[in-house]
Amino acid sequence: MSEDLKQKTAKGLLWGGIGNGVMQIASLLFGFFLLRLLSPSDYGMVGVLTIFSAIAGMFVEAGFITALVNKKEVSHKDYNAVFWFNLFMGVGLYVIMFFCAPLIAAFYKIPELVPLSRYVFLGTIFSCLGVSTTAYYLRNLKVKERSIIQMAAIFIAGTIGVVLSWFGYGYWGLATQTLAYISLSTAGMWLLCPWKPSLKIDFSPLKEMFGYSSKLLLTTLFTHINNNIFSVLLGRFYTLSQVGYYTTANKWTIMGYSTMVGMLSSVTQPVIRESLGDNGRVLKVFRKMLRFTVFVSFPVMFGLGSVSEELIVITVTDKWIPAATIMHILCVGGAFLPLTTLFSGLMNSIGRPQVYMWSTISLGIVQILCLVLTFRWGLNVMLSVYVTVNILWLLVWIHFARKHIGLTLKHFVTDVAPYLAFSLIAVYSAYFAGMPLENIYARLAVRVLLACGIYAASLYLTGSVIFRESVEFLFKKFRKR
Repeated sequence: MSEDLKQKTAKGLLWGGIGNGVMQIASLLFGFFLLRLLSPSDYGMVGVLTIFSAIAGMFVEAGFITALVNKKEVSHKDYNAVFWFNLFMGVGLYVIMFFCAPLIAAFYKIPELVPLSRYVFLGTIFSCLGVSTTAYYLRNLKVKERSIIQMAAIFIAGTIGVVLSWFGYGYWGLATQTLAYISLSTAGMWLLCPWKPSLKIDFSPLKEMFGYSSKLLLTTLFTHINNNIFSVLLGRFYTLSQVGYYTTANKWTIMGYSTMVGMLSSVTQPVIRESLGDNGRVLKVFRKMLRFTVFVSFPVMFGLGSVSEELIVITVTDKWIPAATIMHILCVGGAFLPLTTLFSGLMNSIGRPQVYMWSTISLGIVQILCLVLTFRWGLNVMLSVYVTVNILWLLVWIHFARKHIGLTLKHFVTDVAPYLAFSLIAVYSAYFAGMPLENIYARLAVRVLLACGIYAASLYLTGSVIFRESVEFLFKKFRKR
């Protein structure tokens, strides 16, 4: 990388990491209170609606964020056309879902879902207002500004959710927390964004972007269905408590890997876009990002899974203990999910959205078939199959990366294997070392500290360049402060 590009990438990753890290810690802290105040069925009530909100949000965004970020030159007309399209689409979808609420309640056989779903779906209108501004922040690598807005929004929304739950509003408090976060983060980006919409509505710029965005739209549809299929199956064939256990375990898992995903999403496309025209340079940039991804993702997610039982019992009491096994399985898959994000970002950045589309659709179809065939054997079996398929699908991504930028399987293994080995050795050595300890707090502390020490020592002794550069970069930042 050139020094300028390296600095942009490092700054974006730093603020992406700070923003997402603080947000996950805040979610964790507020989650402690909410999980103690609410029941698994409360989480289940909101959890079964997740897939509908996700699909609506996907149609509202319609792939235009990525299209705007990747466009060579973007004008006010482009942002304005996307804004008004999103607004009309968001309002229209909310009206449709408002009248479909009784059908959703009938599907799950839960009448209380009618008013709750109509309330939750208001998030569709709030989110549609922030699509153009989000694209502006991402395209211009304004990661710091966006992170500050999101951090403020999550603290305020979390406080609202806890207060409402404390006063006995149950799942309504949980739903209000989500709506508050969406509306506050959207409002914050609006206030600080230099770009503002105008009343001169012209949809002609959408024609140029639609060929690109439509592929992303279809891809995102399958992604959201795939990511939320568990809530549908569990809500229909199992109990609300089981939906709640899964929702909670999945939320904790997302807290772990979304920091990495957020960092990558903030910089991958803009950084690779600046390297286009030189495949050798793109390959070097991508491999460096690949090493950094696994350097962080593997120890965090394997470590989180190894202490899932201790974390759940200490923070939210043993009434949630069934979520620990679910969380352990999900964390294994979560360790590899940032790699999928990195590969998909690569394909979109080099102008191959059709590869991203067909790969994601094919993966979604395979996973849905596997889940439908295995749901009768229970949640843990379904999750294990789901995670296994996700990991093996990396071979498909590697195939396309080799074809378009020259990344071979040998490159991938060379870059990933050392961090995988060191992470597994560190985490499971610490796991077994802590087993004799009966005190749950001591066991958690030993496992975390020992795993961190072994992992850092392994990288230092083997001369890991990513480890050295990351430490040097952090020390440099602290010295400047």
